[in-house]
Amino acid sequence: MTRRIAVFLPNWVGDAVMATPTLRALRTRFAPDAEIVGIMRPHLAELLRGSGLVDVVWPYDPARRDFALRPRGILWRLTRERADVSVHLTNDLVSAAVARLARVPVRAGYARNRRGWLLTHRLRAPHDGRAFLPVSALDYYLGIASALGCVEESRRMQLATVAADESAADAAWRALAIDPAEPVVLLNSSGAYGAAKLWPDEHFAALARRIAVELEHTVVVLCGPDERARAAAIVARAGHPRVRSLADRPLGLGLTKACVRRARCLVTTDSGPRHIGAAFGIPVVAIFGPTDPAWSETSFALEVKVRRDVPCGPCGMRTCPEAHHACMRDLEVSSVFAAVTRAIAQERAA
Repeated sequence: MTRRIAVFLPNWVGDAVMATPTLRALRTRFAPDAEIVGIMRPHLAELLRGSGLVDVVWPYDPARRDFALRPRGILWRLTRERADVSVHLTNDLVSAAVARLARVPVRAGYARNRRGWLLTHRLRAPHDGRAFLPVSALDYYLGIASALGCVEESRRMQLATVAADESAADAAWRALAIDPAEPVVLLNSSGAYGAAKLWPDEHFAALARRIAVELEHTVVVLCGPDERARAAAIVARAGHPRVRSLADRPLGLGLTKACVRRARCLVTTDSGPRHIGAAFGIPVVAIFGPTDPAWSETSFALEVKVRRDVPCGPCGMRTCPEAHHACMRDLEVSSVFAAVTRAIAQERAA
């Protein structure tokens, strides 16, 4: 009889990528007779498509009006289709309550937000008595897998593309007049976390121009649906024919994955594409400001972290509480450019 493992996946792109080693551990532990159900934000299905880590997707978004996407809809589905195990990679109370009400026999996660009593396998997050200690999400999630009896699993993140993703990237490359053999550096200037993570557009534009002129690489600026204007503005500021963007293309995580997979290097804020790059083994230059890298450490050998130390950081805030944003604004273009040249050199030597 097939067992059903219901996994409440993280809500953010980067965290979902960092959850892939845990999904792989669950697959190994419960295979071959287990069905892995990914309960996730609807757009994340495209992110995990092709990876083979999730068998079925149940879209879940408490903010939507659609009954099927809300907690009651997931409760109804869990009750009807029955799950043997629920794995709670998010720290919210609601998902644990839903699993308890659905009478899922085994419920594993961290005892946070007063939900410990709802779980059968509860873990304590590292805490010093005042605050939670920084632990990489990779290890945080793998701790839950370990509590369920999974064997030790590699921290290697895992993604894949499907034919539709590659076709979308092919179409984008043709529209941007990029030869498939051209070396391409991708820039990701966005970050859903908040404005504090953003490096100024004028800095990205200056970096793009230097990469195009001095390294003679084509530069493509990635963007999401809400960042088209910023991507176009960076291209306009750069003022170089080899600097282009996806702002006029149909967008999606599948396209992003395929573009990252074929790039020589990715320069990004501390956001989702950073982890997509690592999952595909692409050299990454990660620009850090208000966030502590320890929370998202991947130990990816081809990642170069760049940051400017400031007395007030890392504050972890979504907007700069001091209003000067010095951790990002004062991070010089020359420092990031040097990191790009180093990352490309590492890739060539690998």
